[in-house]
This record gives sequence, C-alpha cells and structure tokens, in this order.
Amino acid sequence: MSRVTINVESPHDAESRLRRAFSGEAQGNYISFASVDLLWKIVTPKRWEIIRVMTGAGPVSIREVSRRVARDVKSVHGDVQALLRAGVLDRDEGGRIVFPYDEVHVDFVVRAA
Repeated sequence: MSRVTINVESPHDAESRLRRAFSGEAQGNYISFASVDLLWKIVTPKRWEIIRVMTGAGPVSIREVSRRVARDVKSVHGDVQALLRAGVLDRDEGGRIVFPYDEVHVDFVVRAA
C-alpha cells in the first residue's frame, strides 16, 4: 500500500527532510504546503473530493473523475488543472490523471496566536 502525507511545513523543515532523503534515510511520500492557508487555497472541499475518489483508483480521464464526483466536466477540469499545477495530481503517458496513492494522511498543527 502506498501512502502519502499531505502536510504543512516550513521551507527549512522541507529542506531538512530532503537532505535526509539524499543521505539515504527513507522519508515516505509527502505533498507539503508552506502554510495552512495555502493548503486550504489549493485543496478546497471540491478538490478534496477529487483526491478522495482518485485515491487507489489508478489513471483516469477527467470525464471519469467528473462522473465519480457527480460534477460537470468543465468545473472538474479547472479543479484538476489547479491540483496538477500544485503537484498534487500527475498525468500518465496517455494524458490520464493519476493520484498514485492508496491512502492519504493529512498532518498539520494549529497553535495559539
């Protein structure tokens, strides 16, 4: 089973994790955001639904994603493009949309102001 962690971490923490990975220490799969605000800007509720239905699904067309989330193709296309630009989704050689994980873990901490 492949798992990805969507998290919020500082650029310093991300760089530190990257250095450990280059030194051979397994880090797992991460999709990191610099702030909670940026995470919520990119992963809106409708985009989260796209991620949810694509988890474990393999490569699918945008039309199939639209069918699975019961939304029109044009609006799903816009959301998929935003997730592709953010590096959350990818495309295979055939142009289909890919989210290559079977499980998603979301991890961030909110502290008192």
